[in-house]
Amino acid sequence: MSGAFLAGLVAGYGVAIPVGAIAILILGLSARTSFRVGAAAALAVATADGLYAAVAAFGGAGLAGVVAPAAGPLRVVAAVVLLGLAAHGLWRTWTTHRARPAPSAGGGLRTPARAYAAVLGLTLLNPMTVLYFAALVLGRRDTADANGLTAGLFVAGVFLASASWQLLIAGGGTMVGRALTGPRGRLVTGLVSSALIAALAVVALLPG
Repeated sequence: MSGAFLAGLVAGYGVAIPVGAIAILILGLSARTSFRVGAAAALAVATADGLYAAVAAFGGAGLAGVVAPAAGPLRVVAAVVLLGLAAHGLWRTWTTHRARPAPSAGGGLRTPARAYAAVLGLTLLNPMTVLYFAALVLGRRDTADANGLTAGLFVAGVFLASASWQLLIAGGGTMVGRALTGPRGRLVTGLVSSALIAALAVVALLPG
């Protein structure tokens, strides 16, 4: 069970660490309004990550009996998908690093409720997130064969990892915020995220 929670933490950081437009939006909201507004936006991202992880984990548990005969090939497919996401992350990190930084936005989100609702909707529109968690669940025996408690621990790990990182961005202040959202910070966080996802792909290929 602790393994599922740790897997959720790694998965959550893998999807949360890349600093992109949403992270810059969270930082900008905190700077222009208050930490409460930025924290609401940060928790919205964590909520979306947790919801996608729950769909993947509990859906994977329900399909475990159906996909059991093809568990080996599915783990290979999951590893290929994760490696593809890692490669895509590297490509996006490099192209973004060479381009101009994305401008901050969200001038009308001046209350915690508005910020939470808007950022939750923006994050849920990203199809790569659900693909990422679905591949993880198929690639790990302890989540694909999960009972309710194990799946819940995985989802809790994802939520806590995502929330802790997004809240760090929201409360980081000028120095940390500039370090994370500047060109070098975005390059480093993108590389770290891709490395985490690639490591998860290797884990998926290991014999269970």
